[in-house]
Amino acid sequence: MTATIAPAPGHDLTPLPPTVAKPLGSPVGRAAVWMLAALWTVPTMGLLISSFRPEDDIKSTGWWTWFTEPTNVTLENYSGVLENKVNGLPFSDFFWNTVRIAIPAAVIPIVIAAFAAYAFSWMKFKGRDLIFVLIVGLMVVPLQMCLIPLLQFFGSSYFPDALEGTPTIWIAHAIFGMPLAIFLLKNFIGSLPSEVIEAARVDGASHMTIFVRIVLPLSVPALASLAIFQFLWVWNDLLVAKVFGGGAESQPMTFAMVDMVGNKGNEWQLLTAGAFVTMIVPLIVFLSLQRYFVRGLLAGSVKG
Repeated sequence: MTATIAPAPGHDLTPLPPTVAKPLGSPVGRAAVWMLAALWTVPTMGLLISSFRPEDDIKSTGWWTWFTEPTNVTLENYSGVLENKVNGLPFSDFFWNTVRIAIPAAVIPIVIAAFAAYAFSWMKFKGRDLIFVLIVGLMVVPLQMCLIPLLQFFGSSYFPDALEGTPTIWIAHAIFGMPLAIFLLKNFIGSLPSEVIEAARVDGASHMTIFVRIVLPLSVPALASLAIFQFLWVWNDLLVAKVFGGGAESQPMTFAMVDMVGNKGNEWQLLTAGAFVTMIVPLIVFLSLQRYFVRGLLAGSVKG
């Protein structure tokens, strides 16, 4: 014999109708998205087409005229970039200089910022909030205002001579990238479930154990997003490397591209090919980490 349970007074158990999925966005929103995509895509396409056009055509007509003569294609611009020498150094030397600068300059601030973000999120000490506010406030300080004080410090007797050259660029990029890195990672690490952290503490785990075994694996999306931002900024940088890098033997590709174009920009057609040569590695980095990118950008924005 099966017993039936009557609904409580005031409660209707009638099943709700299934929700109907609505199309995402309005026609105006979709049009705005397509317009923004065109604003980014059309100039890039024009730059790509120009990189395969002869020098005379680039300097005399617009890139869109290539569609009237699509067979007029050349690799002279790419060979001019790859075979050009700056201060007697081949372009490949500047490529490897950029790699040597970008990887440590991206890793160093992320590692330090991860430790700092954990401390600001899960460790209690005097002045924690005040220190965090001061660090975040450094994001509004223009980079150019820090160049002369840093140059004076790097040139003083307090700075080791062994760190001159490329290590100086690493330190400068780490200093400039640290405030944003700490801010982003603190938002993510602070939003991790407190129950997990407390359970680890009850089991006797130290802060280092919690950080390495719990926090770091859960923070991969935020770390990957920050790595993309920092790597792209360092890879495309010219100012910091030129100010702190010293001679041409430690300069990145951006330095070589500026030298190729000349003081008056007479060889600016080389920039069309140079842009895509320098774009290869950042594109690989972005595509390899893109699955973490959106998750990292939204990190800490929604709780629950």
